[in-house]
Amino acid sequence: MKFHFSQGSVNKADRPLTYQESLMLDIQKTRCELENAYAGFDYVTDPDLIDCYIYEQNAVMKRYKYLLQKAASLKASEQTVSG
Repeated sequence: MKFHFSQGSVNKADRPLTYQESLMLDIQKTRCELENAYAGFDYVTDPDLIDCYIYEQNAVMKRYKYLLQKAASLKASEQTVSG
C-alpha cells in the first residue's frame, strides 16, 4: 500500500496558492487516496474490511468527480472571460 505525505507548501516561491493551484493539488491528493483505496481492497480478505474499502472507494470517487467538475467549470469560466 502506498502512502503519500506532503510537507507543507509545494509552492517553491513561498507565495499563497491560487484557487486553481489549490484545486489541482486537491485533485492529485484525491487521486492518490483513490489508488490507496483500490490497493487496500486488493489485499483484504475480511468481509468487514472489504465493505470498508468499498465505501472508501465510493466516497473518494465522489470527491474526485466533484473536484474534476469544479476544475472543468473553472476552465470554462476562464475561457469565457478571456474569449
